[in-house]
Amino acid sequence: MKKVVLSIALASTLFTYAQQLDGFSSASYDKEKVLETLFMETVYPNAFKNHLIKLTEKPHVAGSKANEAVRDYMAHTMARAGWEVELYPYDVYMSKEPGTSAIEIVSPISKTLNQQEAVLEEDPFSSDPTLWKGWNAYSGSGDVTAQVVYANYGRKEDFEKLKKLGIRVAGNIVIARYGGNFRGHKAKFAEEYGAVGLIIYTDPKDSGYAKGLVYPEGAYFSETTIQRGSVLTEDFTGDPLTPFEPALPLDGKVNIKRLDPKDTKMHTIPVTPISYGAAQEIFAQMKGAAVPSDWQGGLPFTYRLDGGNALKVRLMVDQKRDFVRVNNVVGTLKGSDFPDEWIILGCHYDAWGFGATDPNSGTAMLLSLSETLGKLAKDGHKPKRSILIAHWDAEEHGVIGSAEWVEQMRDELNAKAVAYLNFDGGVAGTTFGAASSPTLKNLIMEAAKEVPYPNSEKSVFEVWKGEEHKEPKIGNLGGGSDHIAFYMHVGVPSLNAGTSGPSLYHSNYDSFAYYERFVDPSFTFGPAVAQLVGIMTLRLANADIIPYDVPRYATDLKLHFENVEKKVQAYDANFGGFSASKQAITQLTEQAKQLQDALEASLQNKLSKKRLKEINARLLALEKSFIDEKGMYFGKWYRSLYAASDPFSGYASWMLPGLEYEIALSASDRLKEWDTRYANAILDLGRKIDELKELLQK
Repeated sequence: MKKVVLSIALASTLFTYAQQLDGFSSASYDKEKVLETLFMETVYPNAFKNHLIKLTEKPHVAGSKANEAVRDYMAHTMARAGWEVELYPYDVYMSKEPGTSAIEIVSPISKTLNQQEAVLEEDPFSSDPTLWKGWNAYSGSGDVTAQVVYANYGRKEDFEKLKKLGIRVAGNIVIARYGGNFRGHKAKFAEEYGAVGLIIYTDPKDSGYAKGLVYPEGAYFSETTIQRGSVLTEDFTGDPLTPFEPALPLDGKVNIKRLDPKDTKMHTIPVTPISYGAAQEIFAQMKGAAVPSDWQGGLPFTYRLDGGNALKVRLMVDQKRDFVRVNNVVGTLKGSDFPDEWIILGCHYDAWGFGATDPNSGTAMLLSLSETLGKLAKDGHKPKRSILIAHWDAEEHGVIGSAEWVEQMRDELNAKAVAYLNFDGGVAGTTFGAASSPTLKNLIMEAAKEVPYPNSEKSVFEVWKGEEHKEPKIGNLGGGSDHIAFYMHVGVPSLNAGTSGPSLYHSNYDSFAYYERFVDPSFTFGPAVAQLVGIMTLRLANADIIPYDVPRYATDLKLHFENVEKKVQAYDANFGGFSASKQAITQLTEQAKQLQDALEASLQNKLSKKRLKEINARLLALEKSFIDEKGMYFGKWYRSLYAASDPFSGYASWMLPGLEYEIALSASDRLKEWDTRYANAILDLGRKIDELKELLQK
């Protein structure tokens, strides 16, 4: 295979290397820069494409034989590259297959609606006989015929609006468009308001002809494209029967106590997705009052709040749930100096169909990276810390595989995990972006300066930040992927990054044919993302002192508290502010600055391995200051005071989630309690920082 060679001359025209890397002594810095140059030259450009072709040969839903074939391919690839590979099996309670379903207009006309994408001459993958119709995993089973109510995006506020407008949801079938929240919350709110069924569709205003040309001519949803997805909605993440505990195999040596399914919050009403072409057949028959202007979608008529008495729709879903064996594939490249300090990279591998963009662009990138890092190790360049690359199973059913692994490995992660870097669909377009915990933001920005942006004379950093900004915007971590348990349950600094663009999300058309035509025809972004991820990984693995950006805690906390104070003041005129927390942040600002100075000074001296281990163990403990055993009032499994996914939308990021929950309820009774809890966490972080500073000064 031909290698990517980045000449030193080109590199010098693209970027100016820093004279010092965070966490590295001068001697280590020189070795690291040589290694990074060698790494950049060892990334094979064809590896990403070849892996993506292999990974997406067949639709591979969690629990299927095809997904087991993907599992075996990944394990073989990593073992061949020199990684120690281990499978972590779990027996998860889930919907393995769609079962049977039907949607019909019963009156005023009789019509059966389409539930699967059309076979396209331009896309040979679309005729694969193993492709399934549209379905929502964890749907309830039932056969109902009822009138129809349109609930916009099916958000909490949309159902509240229907109630205010006098529209009865109880006893009716709800139709709602994708977007605005996690699909499981659409089902949750529909069921809470008494709906007997839920139909979800993608509106052309959100992804369809209103956005641009549709597939196969363009990149957007066509009239038969259907978004699949899980509707599992519990107040924790993972297997619905084993909160806080791993869903270890039923035939294993350890007996895990499981909940009775009837004691969970799994939905009981039938739920299924359709295309906007099928949805149009329903909307065309609706005769109720016109919707508010912001509820109007892209179909060519006025949307109605309900269908009227004449319109009746039948929705039938018969979907079984049972125990299904799923497997995480975890490869380890053991560290030479600090094997018990782990840098963990991950992406899930199960998909709703072929999964070319989501998730397997990330899988292919990590496989190619494992080959590059494996070759470096074989050539004598082993990382100082252990690098783990994990391929998670059953993510699409509810971020299950990674959550079970975190619950199983909780104690080890608390002691060993340096960072978790997530790349779900990591090469899904040409626009780079990232969301991160505070301590890893500088790491990714600095790594982005080292990598050429494909087909450009600029670095990834320069394109990412744009012309008008000094640094790029880095988002906050929300829900929806495998960082959740690491960051929000056990407090491992985490990051989610990659490229994005238009996609045929969770549809049967997310195939290699689509990827090759519309995502990255040049296949240059896979190697580029692998280079950026590799630089981050090598710096985390080889730095003398873990390169956390500790002062960023105070910077970001100050901003987050300013935001929540404004939100509280909007509904509580008597609110006096979070004085205890703000005082603790002021103190933390100076403490973090002093620690940063002490860390930089210590790198001027030769530190023993024993001393480095002690320093780094204390750095690993910093994020744990935000882990509160009491957890959140909306779900005690979410234990991070710093970040959680919004329990009302499922996807959005909630910074300071304890406070955001009170704000969502317009409540003030517990604000003083939260001020104390947050202040105590920040003071604990400051105490750890002071103790580390004192250690460095001895």
